[in-house]
Amino acid sequence: MAAVAVPHISGCRPTSLPPVRPITRGPAHHWFGYYDKLAFDATERYVLGMRVGFEGRPPTSTDAIRVGMVDLGDGDRWIDLGRSTAWNWQQGCMLQWLPGGPRRIAWNDHVGDAVGSRVLCLDTPGEPRALPRPLCCVAPDGSFGLSIDFVRAGALRAGYGYAKAATAPRSPDSRGLRRAPDDDGIWRVDLATGESRLVLSIAAADAVLPAPHNWDRSMRHWLHHVAVSPSGARMAFLHCAVRRDGSFGARLMTATVEGEDARVVVPGARVSHFCWRDADTILA
Repeated sequence: MAAVAVPHISGCRPTSLPPVRPITRGPAHHWFGYYDKLAFDATERYVLGMRVGFEGRPPTSTDAIRVGMVDLGDGDRWIDLGRSTAWNWQQGCMLQWLPGGPRRIAWNDHVGDAVGSRVLCLDTPGEPRALPRPLCCVAPDGSFGLSIDFVRAGALRAGYGYAKAATAPRSPDSRGLRRAPDDDGIWRVDLATGESRLVLSIAAADAVLPAPHNWDRSMRHWLHHVAVSPSGARMAFLHCAVRRDGSFGARLMTATVEGEDARVVVPGARVSHFCWRDADTILA
Protein backbone atom coordinates (compact mmCIF):
# COMPACT_ATOMS: atom_id res chain seq x y z
CA MET A 1 0.00 0.00 0.00
CA ALA A 2 1.35 3.43 -0.91
CA ALA A 3 1.62 6.24 1.62
CA VAL A 4 -0.98 8.99 1.30
CA ALA A 5 -0.04 12.63 1.78
CA VAL A 6 -2.62 14.61 3.71
CA PRO A 7 -2.66 18.29 2.65
CA HIS A 8 -2.58 20.88 5.40
CA ILE A 9 -5.71 22.99 5.65
CA SER A 10 -5.28 26.19 7.62
CA GLY A 11 -6.81 25.87 11.07
CA CYS A 12 -7.55 22.16 10.58
CA ARG A 13 -4.31 20.30 11.29
CA PRO A 14 -5.02 16.78 12.63
CA THR A 15 -3.27 15.93 15.90
CA SER A 16 -3.44 12.17 15.29
CA LEU A 17 -4.63 9.65 12.74
CA PRO A 18 -7.01 6.76 13.48
CA PRO A 19 -5.46 3.29 13.88
CA VAL A 20 -5.44 1.12 10.75
CA ARG A 21 -4.91 -2.64 10.43
CA PRO A 22 -5.55 -5.34 7.82
CA ILE A 23 -8.41 -7.65 8.80
CA THR A 24 -7.85 -10.35 6.15
CA ARG A 25 -4.74 -12.33 5.24
CA GLY A 26 -3.34 -14.02 2.13
CA PRO A 27 -2.57 -15.93 0.10
CA ALA A 28 -6.15 -15.42 -1.15
CA HIS A 29 -7.34 -11.95 -2.20
CA HIS A 30 -10.14 -10.27 -0.20
CA TRP A 31 -12.29 -7.25 -0.96
CA PHE A 32 -15.74 -5.78 -0.54
CA GLY A 33 -18.00 -4.05 -3.08
CA TYR A 34 -19.96 -2.03 -3.98
CA TYR A 35 -19.10 1.40 -2.56
CA ASP A 36 -22.74 2.20 -1.71
CA LYS A 37 -23.18 -1.00 0.33
CA LEU A 38 -22.34 -1.09 4.05
CA ALA A 39 -19.89 -3.86 4.98
CA PHE A 40 -20.49 -3.64 8.75
CA ASP A 41 -23.42 -5.21 10.57
CA ALA A 42 -25.50 -3.20 13.04
CA THR A 43 -23.18 -4.14 15.95
CA GLU A 44 -20.05 -3.14 13.96
CA ARG A 45 -18.48 -6.47 14.92
CA TYR A 46 -18.89 -8.35 11.63
CA VAL A 47 -17.58 -7.17 8.24
CA LEU A 48 -18.77 -8.79 5.02
CA GLY A 49 -16.22 -9.72 2.40
CA MET A 50 -15.38 -11.86 -0.63
CA ARG A 51 -12.35 -14.10 -1.21
CA VAL A 52 -10.81 -15.44 -4.42
CA GLY A 53 -7.54 -17.08 -5.39
CA PHE A 54 -6.61 -15.09 -8.50
CA GLU A 55 -6.36 -11.57 -9.90
CA GLY A 56 -5.47 -9.95 -13.21
CA ARG A 57 -8.19 -11.26 -15.53
CA PRO A 58 -11.96 -11.04 -15.95
CA PRO A 59 -13.97 -13.75 -14.18
CA THR A 60 -15.81 -16.42 -16.14
CA SER A 61 -19.12 -18.03 -15.21
CA THR A 62 -17.23 -20.93 -13.60
CA ASP A 63 -14.89 -18.82 -11.43
CA ALA A 64 -16.22 -19.07 -7.89
CA ILE A 65 -15.58 -16.67 -5.03
CA ARG A 66 -16.18 -17.40 -1.36
CA VAL A 67 -18.63 -15.18 0.51
CA GLY A 68 -18.01 -14.61 4.20
CA MET A 69 -17.50 -12.17 7.04
CA VAL A 70 -14.71 -11.18 9.39
CA ASP A 71 -15.33 -11.35 13.14
CA LEU A 72 -13.56 -8.29 14.56
CA GLY A 73 -14.28 -9.53 18.09
CA ASP A 74 -12.46 -12.83 17.61
CA GLY A 75 -9.05 -12.01 16.20
CA ASP A 76 -10.40 -11.04 12.77
CA ARG A 77 -11.52 -14.61 12.15
CA TRP A 78 -12.87 -15.33 8.64
CA ILE A 79 -16.30 -17.03 8.71
CA ASP A 80 -17.16 -18.75 5.44
CA LEU A 81 -20.83 -18.36 4.44
CA GLY A 82 -21.20 -19.45 0.82
CA ARG A 83 -20.00 -19.05 -2.75
CA SER A 84 -20.90 -17.22 -5.96
CA THR A 85 -20.12 -17.53 -9.66
CA ALA A 86 -21.97 -14.28 -10.57
CA TRP A 87 -19.58 -11.46 -9.77
CA ASN A 88 -17.18 -8.87 -11.13
CA TRP A 89 -14.18 -6.98 -9.79
CA GLN A 90 -16.01 -3.65 -9.64
CA GLN A 91 -19.03 -4.67 -7.59
CA GLY A 92 -18.31 -8.18 -6.36
CA CYS A 93 -21.54 -10.18 -6.14
CA MET A 94 -23.54 -7.27 -4.63
CA LEU A 95 -23.03 -8.79 -1.17
CA GLN A 96 -25.07 -6.82 1.37
CA TRP A 97 -26.88 -6.93 4.70
CA LEU A 98 -30.68 -7.02 4.55
CA PRO A 99 -32.33 -4.51 6.89
CA GLY A 100 -35.02 -5.45 9.38
CA GLY A 101 -35.69 -8.66 11.30
CA PRO A 102 -33.01 -11.29 11.96
CA ARG A 103 -29.46 -10.99 10.63
CA ARG A 104 -29.68 -11.75 6.91
CA ILE A 105 -27.35 -11.24 3.99
CA ALA A 106 -27.92 -11.45 0.25
CA TRP A 107 -25.61 -11.93 -2.72
CA ASN A 108 -25.93 -12.66 -6.43
CA ASP A 109 -25.13 -16.08 -7.87
CA HIS A 110 -26.00 -18.34 -10.78
CA VAL A 111 -29.19 -20.18 -9.86
CA GLY A 112 -29.46 -23.02 -12.34
CA ASP A 113 -28.64 -21.60 -15.78
CA ALA A 114 -29.71 -18.05 -14.93
CA VAL A 115 -28.41 -15.25 -12.72
CA GLY A 116 -30.34 -14.98 -9.46
CA SER A 117 -29.53 -14.28 -5.83
CA ARG A 118 -29.33 -16.02 -2.48
CA VAL A 119 -30.55 -14.95 0.96
CA LEU A 120 -28.98 -16.44 4.08
CA CYS A 121 -30.22 -16.01 7.67
CA LEU A 122 -27.22 -16.07 9.99
CA ASP A 123 -29.23 -16.77 13.14
CA THR A 124 -30.86 -20.02 12.01
CA PRO A 125 -29.11 -23.07 10.51
CA GLY A 126 -29.85 -23.98 6.92
CA GLU A 127 -28.95 -23.41 3.30
CA PRO A 128 -29.41 -20.00 1.64
CA ARG A 129 -32.75 -19.41 -0.07
CA ALA A 130 -32.55 -18.87 -3.83
CA LEU A 131 -34.32 -16.02 -5.63
CA PRO A 132 -34.81 -16.06 -9.42
CA ARG A 133 -33.40 -12.56 -10.04
CA PRO A 134 -30.17 -10.82 -8.99
CA LEU A 135 -30.32 -7.87 -6.61
CA CYS A 136 -28.88 -4.39 -7.12
CA CYS A 137 -30.21 -2.92 -3.90
CA VAL A 138 -32.75 -3.47 -1.15
CA ALA A 139 -35.47 -1.20 0.24
CA PRO A 140 -34.83 0.33 3.69
CA ASP A 141 -37.51 -1.89 5.26
CA GLY A 142 -36.12 -5.06 3.65
CA SER A 143 -39.39 -5.96 1.93
CA PHE A 144 -38.24 -5.77 -1.69
CA GLY A 145 -35.18 -5.39 -3.87
CA LEU A 146 -34.54 -3.95 -7.31
CA SER A 147 -32.92 -5.95 -10.10
CA ILE A 148 -31.42 -5.55 -13.58
CA ASP A 149 -30.09 -7.94 -16.23
CA PHE A 150 -26.40 -8.19 -15.29
CA VAL A 151 -25.67 -10.34 -18.35
CA ARG A 152 -26.82 -7.55 -20.68
CA ALA A 153 -24.86 -5.03 -18.60
CA GLY A 154 -21.73 -7.14 -18.92
CA ALA A 155 -22.16 -7.50 -22.68
CA LEU A 156 -22.45 -3.75 -23.16
CA ARG A 157 -20.00 -2.53 -20.50
CA ALA A 158 -17.15 -4.92 -19.72
CA GLY A 159 -16.43 -5.28 -16.02
CA TYR A 160 -19.86 -4.25 -14.74
CA GLY A 161 -21.93 -7.35 -15.40
CA TYR A 162 -21.75 -11.13 -15.20
CA ALA A 163 -20.83 -13.83 -17.67
CA LYS A 164 -23.77 -15.93 -18.84
CA ALA A 165 -23.80 -19.41 -17.29
CA ALA A 166 -22.13 -22.02 -19.50
CA THR A 167 -25.31 -24.11 -19.35
CA ALA A 168 -27.65 -21.26 -20.30
CA PRO A 169 -29.42 -21.58 -23.68
CA ARG A 170 -28.56 -19.04 -26.36
CA SER A 171 -31.01 -16.21 -26.86
CA PRO A 172 -31.43 -13.50 -29.53
CA ASP A 173 -30.26 -10.90 -27.01
CA SER A 174 -27.52 -12.96 -25.37
CA ARG A 175 -25.03 -10.15 -26.05
CA GLY A 176 -27.35 -7.19 -25.62
CA LEU A 177 -27.94 -6.68 -29.35
CA ARG A 178 -31.36 -5.06 -29.05
CA ARG A 179 -31.12 -1.27 -28.85
CA ALA A 180 -33.62 -0.42 -26.09
CA PRO A 181 -35.95 -3.36 -25.27
CA ASP A 182 -39.35 -2.80 -23.72
CA ASP A 183 -39.37 -6.15 -21.88
CA ASP A 184 -36.22 -5.57 -19.83
CA GLY A 185 -35.09 -2.89 -17.39
CA ILE A 186 -35.55 -2.50 -13.64
CA TRP A 187 -37.44 -5.26 -11.86
CA ARG A 188 -39.01 -5.15 -8.40
CA VAL A 189 -38.42 -8.37 -6.45
CA ASP A 190 -40.49 -9.40 -3.41
CA LEU A 191 -37.89 -10.73 -0.97
CA ALA A 192 -40.44 -12.90 0.85
CA THR A 193 -41.91 -14.69 -2.18
CA GLY A 194 -39.29 -14.15 -4.89
CA GLU A 195 -41.96 -12.85 -7.27
CA SER A 196 -40.79 -10.09 -9.61
CA ARG A 197 -42.28 -7.62 -12.07
CA LEU A 198 -40.86 -5.10 -14.50
CA VAL A 199 -41.46 -1.59 -13.18
CA LEU A 200 -39.42 0.48 -15.67
CA SER A 201 -38.30 -0.74 -19.08
CA ILE A 202 -35.16 0.38 -20.89
CA ALA A 203 -37.37 1.70 -23.69
CA ALA A 204 -39.39 3.80 -21.23
CA ALA A 205 -36.23 5.29 -19.72
CA ASP A 206 -34.90 6.07 -23.20
CA ALA A 207 -38.10 7.98 -24.00
CA VAL A 208 -37.70 10.40 -21.07
CA LEU A 209 -36.68 13.90 -22.21
CA PRO A 210 -34.43 15.77 -22.43
CA ALA A 211 -32.29 13.36 -24.40
CA PRO A 212 -28.51 13.83 -24.34
CA HIS A 213 -27.47 15.91 -27.34
CA ASN A 214 -24.62 13.57 -28.32
CA TRP A 215 -26.56 10.29 -28.19
CA ASP A 216 -27.73 8.75 -31.47
CA ARG A 217 -30.17 6.03 -32.53
CA SER A 218 -27.44 3.45 -33.11
CA MET A 219 -26.50 3.30 -29.43
CA ARG A 220 -27.52 0.32 -27.31
CA HIS A 221 -28.93 1.00 -23.85
CA TRP A 222 -29.01 -0.50 -20.38
CA LEU A 223 -29.94 0.58 -16.85
CA HIS A 224 -27.47 0.19 -14.02
CA HIS A 225 -26.50 1.06 -10.42
CA VAL A 226 -30.01 1.21 -8.96
CA ALA A 227 -30.44 2.63 -5.44
CA VAL A 228 -33.58 3.10 -3.32
CA SER A 229 -33.97 6.37 -1.44
CA PRO A 230 -33.90 6.31 2.40
CA SER A 231 -37.68 6.85 2.43
CA GLY A 232 -38.22 3.86 0.13
CA ALA A 233 -40.36 5.99 -2.19
CA ARG A 234 -38.00 6.66 -5.13
CA MET A 235 -35.13 4.97 -6.90
CA ALA A 236 -32.13 6.53 -8.61
CA PHE A 237 -30.30 4.79 -11.45
CA LEU A 238 -27.95 5.30 -14.35
CA HIS A 239 -29.32 5.18 -17.88
CA CYS A 240 -26.33 4.16 -20.00
CA ALA A 241 -25.80 3.85 -23.76
CA VAL A 242 -22.81 2.61 -25.77
CA ARG A 243 -21.68 3.33 -29.33
CA ARG A 244 -20.27 0.82 -31.77
CA ASP A 245 -16.74 2.08 -31.07
CA GLY A 246 -17.15 1.29 -27.36
CA SER A 247 -17.52 4.85 -26.08
CA PHE A 248 -20.52 5.35 -23.82
CA GLY A 249 -22.52 7.89 -21.88
CA ALA A 250 -24.55 7.76 -18.68
CA ARG A 251 -27.23 10.05 -17.30
CA LEU A 252 -28.59 10.03 -13.75
CA MET A 253 -32.34 9.49 -13.46
CA THR A 254 -34.91 8.94 -10.71
CA ALA A 255 -38.41 7.47 -10.62
CA THR A 256 -40.79 6.10 -8.04
CA VAL A 257 -40.10 2.49 -7.02
CA GLU A 258 -43.10 1.61 -9.20
CA GLY A 259 -41.38 3.17 -12.22
CA GLU A 260 -43.58 6.26 -12.40
CA ASP A 261 -42.60 9.94 -12.66
CA ALA A 262 -39.25 9.15 -14.34
CA ARG A 263 -37.07 12.22 -14.74
CA VAL A 264 -33.50 13.23 -15.57
CA VAL A 265 -31.63 14.69 -12.59
CA VAL A 266 -28.80 16.53 -14.36
CA PRO A 267 -29.67 17.20 -18.01
CA GLY A 268 -26.72 17.22 -20.37
CA ALA A 269 -24.18 15.88 -17.84
CA ARG A 270 -22.44 12.52 -17.76
CA VAL A 271 -22.81 11.21 -14.20
CA SER A 272 -21.16 8.18 -12.65
CA HIS A 273 -20.90 7.34 -8.92
CA PHE A 274 -23.73 8.53 -6.71
CA CYS A 275 -25.60 7.79 -3.49
CA TRP A 276 -28.65 9.10 -1.66
CA ARG A 277 -27.85 11.58 1.11
CA ASP A 278 -31.46 11.79 2.32
CA ALA A 279 -34.91 11.32 0.83
CA ASP A 280 -34.55 14.45 -1.31
CA THR A 281 -30.82 14.79 -1.98
CA ILE A 282 -28.36 12.83 -4.12
CA LEU A 283 -24.56 13.14 -4.02
CA ALA A 284 -22.95 12.36 -7.39
